[in-house]
Amino acid sequence: MNTINHVAVVGLGYIGLPTAAILASKGVRVSGVDLNERTIAAINAGEVPFVEPGLGAVVKDAVDRGFLTAGTETPAAEAYIVAVPTPFLADKSVDVRFIHAAAEGIAPQLRGGELIILESTAPPGTSERLGQFLIELRPDLSLRNGEGKPAIHVAHCPERVLPGKIMEEMVSNDRIIGGVSPEAAVLARDLYAVFCEGELLITDAATAELAKLVENSFRDVNIAFANELSVISGKFGVNVWELIRLANHHPRVNILQPGPGVGGHCIAVDPWFIVAGAPEESRLIRTAREVNDAKPRWVVEQVLAGLKSFPEDAEIAVLGLAFKANIDDLRESPSVEIALDLARRLPNRMINVAEPHISVLPQAFDETDNVTLVSVGEAIKRSGVVAVLVDHDEVKAIDQLAFTGRAVVDTRGIVNSTESAFSTAMLVS
Repeated sequence: MNTINHVAVVGLGYIGLPTAAILASKGVRVSGVDLNERTIAAINAGEVPFVEPGLGAVVKDAVDRGFLTAGTETPAAEAYIVAVPTPFLADKSVDVRFIHAAAEGIAPQLRGGELIILESTAPPGTSERLGQFLIELRPDLSLRNGEGKPAIHVAHCPERVLPGKIMEEMVSNDRIIGGVSPEAAVLARDLYAVFCEGELLITDAATAELAKLVENSFRDVNIAFANELSVISGKFGVNVWELIRLANHHPRVNILQPGPGVGGHCIAVDPWFIVAGAPEESRLIRTAREVNDAKPRWVVEQVLAGLKSFPEDAEIAVLGLAFKANIDDLRESPSVEIALDLARRLPNRMINVAEPHISVLPQAFDETDNVTLVSVGEAIKRSGVVAVLVDHDEVKAIDQLAFTGRAVVDTRGIVNSTESAFSTAMLVS
């Protein structure tokens, strides 16, 4: 096994920082790199800039023991893990700006023999192109052994963790290790073996890249089926939660739960990379994305319908902005889209947002003057129509009597489940 003693992790977000902290907890010297100076200051103080159970204690211990430091400049290291955003462009293809920026910081530090791992989700061929870009920046190096120049080793090792359980799943989950070269795959496997207790599955980089996209597309397609069922059930006056519960009693049926849409930087984004690369062949994947992307607009229409039973000054409660329960991650969140759409379409109505995991509204709400951040209880108290968008523990703990006399658009199935799901007249007395 090859021993790597110093790793630079480029990008200290929801994946990069936990990866850096876990490696550091195992005695590996880790230099974190990020452009956000507040993030850097927080980490060097032994603090974390976002909510993730268990992460804070690991970061503090690693910083206190001197194994984890953070800065804005990329240092020389034996291995580099790139965990930067990979958004999509207008045509749904991958935007590699952040990957290229990371490479530009890494390239001057290379001497040959280093391992460069791309953890960021990307279409097949991206890791190979990352390697070629590094060689363009450093023509004195090569991408594979035997080419007469010192070689660097590029691999793709996609994360597959669940926000809220990252510290647990990063250790326990199986890991796909895709090498641009066989040597890169072995080096990456040995590095992840430092902390990963799951099976380390070696393949080539393109297969690893597509595997991550396929995993999230599978989930997206199944969520789309549930979301479409909720719309169909509403048309027939059927409780979708009861419908799914009964259907799932079939021994070979396991329908997921519907919601207000699909969020997060994985499921809401990754399928588009497949569609962009194979538009004629990915008809089902495209349709699932369109179904899930359309769901927030449908939820808004249910809220507008619910308002018809109330005075013109009736306020609206939006319970939850995060893309899933009990975290503060708002990336690609359909709940944010719904709240913003309501604020823009109803400029004369107050939108009372309750998101217990944030202290200030995100920048996207700066253009609105009718949105306020309040507690869950206060949001319901002030409002005639309540949109339940995220099943945070604080939301699930609400006394059902609090909804009496209000129109409830329940996208999470937590309010009076005996009624027709998504009914905007659910609890109007």
